[in-house]
Amino acid sequence: MGKLYFVRHGESEWNVCGRICGSTDIPLTDRGREMARETGEEITRQGIKIDRIISSPLSRAYETATIIGSILGLEVEKDDRIKEQNFGVWEGAYGRDSQEFREAKKMFCSSYGGGESMMRTAQRVYNLLDDVVKDKENTYLLVAHNGIYRMIQSYFFDLTNEEFASSKLGNCAIEEYEI
Repeated sequence: MGKLYFVRHGESEWNVCGRICGSTDIPLTDRGREMARETGEEITRQGIKIDRIISSPLSRAYETATIIGSILGLEVEKDDRIKEQNFGVWEGAYGRDSQEFREAKKMFCSSYGGGESMMRTAQRVYNLLDDVVKDKENTYLLVAHNGIYRMIQSYFFDLTNEEFASSKLGNCAIEEYEI
């Protein structure tokens, strides 16, 4: 059985102030860069062998992946399929952890007024995961966003709507999946 690893990007400027990032391209903070370096070192310390790194094209994820990749000696591939969901009217709003936003995330068919629905986001993420799990030769590290983490969780595990909406991974945390 193979493994897939996921890392959420390092701390971004909007993470600090509690704004909803979505597909808005927000840079890492200096602390976010340090977190990425620490994560790359932790992967090395744990002896995790990564063959390929795939990243969201958004700068906060790509820079995180590039820092990790430089420590592991690997190039980073960008893939739009793991770009964060566009949250429409929620983009840039404060209240990332609000009950109102958690409830909105349970409306899987809603495009949030010009954004992207959970179902469309799941479709593209699942398509990438289908490709990854077929590849028995490589161990992948995906570097992306919390919304993409939720999609990956739902690919591998059954979740209630509440579990899905409240699912959260810390910045630069490492998650492991058996494939």
